[in-house]
Parts: sequence; C-alpha cells; structure tokens
Amino acid sequence: MRRPAAVLLALLPACGEEEPAPVPPAPPAPQAAPESEAPPGWPPKHDADAREGARRRMVEDQIARRGVRDAAVLDALRVVPRHRFVPKDLEPSAYDDAPLPIGEEQTISQPYIVASMTEELKLTRTSRVLEIGTGSGYQAAILARITPHVFTIEIKEKLAEAAAKRLADLGYATVRAKCADGYFGWAEHGPFDAILVTAAAPHVPPPLVRQLKPGGRLILPVGQPFATQDLVLVTKDADGRVRTKSLYPVRFVPLTGALEDRE
Repeated sequence: MRRPAAVLLALLPACGEEEPAPVPPAPPAPQAAPESEAPPGWPPKHDADAREGARRRMVEDQIARRGVRDAAVLDALRVVPRHRFVPKDLEPSAYDDAPLPIGEEQTISQPYIVASMTEELKLTRTSRVLEIGTGSGYQAAILARITPHVFTIEIKEKLAEAAAKRLADLGYATVRAKCADGYFGWAEHGPFDAILVTAAAPHVPPPLVRQLKPGGRLILPVGQPFATQDLVLVTKDADGRVRTKSLYPVRFVPLTGALEDRE
C-alpha cells in the first residue's frame, strides 16, 4: 500500500526574527533496477581459451544437429567453459557427448541434455528460474547466460560450496545458491517462471508445482532411480491448471533428501 506523501507546512517568521535557512530536500531513496534491465556485470565475460573450437564443435555436432534451435541456448553452450565444471583429470573429456562424474556420486549431464532441457523452459532475460541440483554449477551457468535471475539448490554440502565458489570465480555473481533439500523448492524467492530439476524423482514434487507461476514450465526426470526415466514437462496455464507431457527417456541420478527418506 502506497503511503501518502508528506505535506510540509511553511511557517512565516515572527516579526523581527530572521527567516530560517531553507532545508535542502532529502535525496531520493535508491531503487532496485527493474528486472527488464541487465544488472552490472551481466552476462559475465570469459577470456579466450584453447577449448573454444571444442565448444563450437560440441554445439554443432551434438546439439544443433539434434534439433535444438533456441539461439540463446546455443550461444550459452558456446560460451560457458564446460571444462571448468569437471574434475581436473576429466577436462580433456569435458566436451564429449556423455555425462561425467563430478564426485559425491553425482554427474554433470551430457551437453545435449543440458541444452534440450534448457530450451524447453523457453526462457527470456526476465525469467526467474529455480534449479534443483546444482552439482558442479554448469547448468546454473548456462541458465545465467540467458537470464540473471537464477536460483539454485544443492543438497550435498561439498558440491554446494564448490559450485558457489566456482560460479563466483567465473563471474556469475547474479546466481543465488544455497545448500538445502531441493524437494521443497525456495518459496521466498518464488513464484518462478521456470523450474529445472537435474535428478530423478518418482513423482513431481508438489512444492515445486505450487512455486510455479501461471504460464510457467517445470522440467524434470520422473521414474525410479538407476533405471530409465521419462523426462517430463509440467506446465501451468493462466488459470492454474497443471498439465504434464512426457518428452523422451533419460537416466539421471536420484533426487535425495526428504523424498528419498519417504520412498
């Protein structure tokens, strides 16, 4: 509710008294930049490196040829240095057409899967996005090339700390990250235009559906752990009706935390 503007009453000085010096107006209170405006330092710039050719070939051979067409997604995959998000000994394999282990029994997804899931979200530069399962931080960096409004949750403390530092070191200062159980989402920063889950659940978590805006899109693998799952797109229309659509089979590590305990 907007407060009424203060009204200043001018008092005439008494006879023989000096008129008091006028009080300068207070400076206007700083305002947050609208979400349509790019915050300072976004998107981050990356120095040239010896693997630029490998990234271009990855995008052309593994991603564009499989049907990903979103220009912002393709550009993000060309720019983000994927080799900085894998263990040092796996850097030569960073641009291979395969997932890679990152420790703590977790993986960084195959580049095509990262691109395809991101494209399904239909992001714009003003989209608010929640990622469940930060992992090494690569998917969060891809999202943050498209929009500065990225929130990411990782349940494994070592991965969460390492990913937050890595993202900060690479200039992704707009990404908000925390260590928590992603099953419950991040309600205080919602609702979200898009939610992306990078681990498999046996069902769509209801807290995530509640935190999805009308018109929003949620993508996640649904199925049993260590088996073939369905990549599912959940949409919520303007009236709040929820629909699901199975896209294609995938294999992801399981979502852990409260959901794992229940199962």
